[in-house]
Amino acid sequence: MTRLVDLSKDVEITHTDHQYQWSSIYQIGGLAAIGAVLVGVSEIVITFLPGGNVPRETVLEWFQLFQENSFMGLRNLGLLNIMLNTLAILIFLALYAAHRQSQDQPYAALAALIALLGIGVFYATNRAFAMLDLSHQYAAATTEAQRAVVEAAGQAMLSVGKSHTPGTFLGFSLIEAAGVMMAVVMLRGKVFNQTAACAGMLGFGMLLLFEFFSSFVAGLNSITMILAMIGGLSSMAWYILIARRLFQLRRNSAVPSQT
Repeated sequence: MTRLVDLSKDVEITHTDHQYQWSSIYQIGGLAAIGAVLVGVSEIVITFLPGGNVPRETVLEWFQLFQENSFMGLRNLGLLNIMLNTLAILIFLALYAAHRQSQDQPYAALAALIALLGIGVFYATNRAFAMLDLSHQYAAATTEAQRAVVEAAGQAMLSVGKSHTPGTFLGFSLIEAAGVMMAVVMLRGKVFNQTAACAGMLGFGMLLLFEFFSSFVAGLNSITMILAMIGGLSSMAWYILIARRLFQLRRNSAVPSQT
């Protein structure tokens, strides 16, 4: 009987420690969600800075931008998206952790896996730092032949890595589809409130439509901007709401046992 009691205590201690270990993931995910909001605010602020919203069409215009303002060139080719997607890894992990004991745990895992796949595709296709290097090579070129080679390489980079074009559609669309799926899991799982779930479905749904129209449908700039605005603001609200809930889950989790 004593041995059975000891085993029961061991199981309880192990479960408590396990809960505490997952609770740290909640805190990390909450902090990452706050970081995502800060990245979004930074994106809005930078848009209104000089050169923040000036379209660049040709390779030479991009090279000129990099030579004049390297940060703005990197930003316009996805620097802030690199930061946001890095934070998204932590956010989706925390959301999976929050649903790991719900009946929708397999779908939460699937959403997290799709998000990771999309983030991997985005990293593989991002060409911001490669274009920075090419701009330096173009500035250092001494002959027309050298400049022509670098210009051709730059065109190839833009065809893959220019944001909101067919070259970047796959990565962004997978991440946004994963966001919609995770929001549906949140709605069904009751771990998060309906407001947070609806904000996620609206935000990522609008961003997914924005990616499609901006990548494949020409002449709808006003519509795509409206979709981007609604999606961006809704997703920021989603980040704030899930951060609040993840911090609550962290506080409600068990403390580590004392042995």
